[in-house]
Amino acid sequence: MKKSIVLLPGDGIGPEVTAAAANVLKECAREFHHQFEFQEHPVGGTAIDLTGTPLPNATIDACRKADAVFLGAVGGPKWDSLPVGKRPESGLLALRQGMGLYVNVRPVKLLEPLRGMSPLKPERLGDLDLEIIRELAGGMYFGDRGHSTEAGKERSWDTESYSTPEIERIATFAFARAENRSHRLCSVDKANVLASLAPHGHCDEFCVPECKTRTHVRRQRGNAIDAEALAV
Repeated sequence: MKKSIVLLPGDGIGPEVTAAAANVLKECAREFHHQFEFQEHPVGGTAIDLTGTPLPNATIDACRKADAVFLGAVGGPKWDSLPVGKRPESGLLALRQGMGLYVNVRPVKLLEPLRGMSPLKPERLGDLDLEIIRELAGGMYFGDRGHSTEAGKERSWDTESYSTPEIERIATFAFARAENRSHRLCSVDKANVLASLAPHGHCDEFCVPECKTRTHVRRQRGNAIDAEALAV
């Protein structure tokens, strides 16, 4: 197998993690007789320092041509004073949009040797095995934003906005994952108060606080979770 891989070390711990991952891939290539061609390009704060933009054209062009992209990390205190839209994290958002990456899959699986390290009681853990499916290319991160000053008072806003195709594609992906697992899908949103997160499809519907409670209590279920943003 011959593949081209773009490495985006980025900032902070990113270069260290990327270098370690590249070494693992090189060992895999030697062991299993693959050919991996690596290219390294700047992104995030490193790219800002080098080119003045968090995602240079050369970086996104290389990513589109590659078979795979490995991203380290972006951001750091050095660039926190930059305006929103010019910070390192904007490079990550632009990368998602530029490559059409709209799905984030976060597996949560209990490894038996680590059972004793969990803050939850063993009887609550069960056979923990679930996936969190998160939408990446719509919503507040990509909606209209701004700020104004009226009568000496500052006001800022970020707009949560979704189109029907954006909801359909992430829901379709989540349903397909659930079909190959437990045949159960829990859609986690704030549809009880937000119009942009109206219910869709046929699945369990929980608001975010309720899902956090139920997930802690019933972790043995192998659900895929379709969420705009959720940490559990």
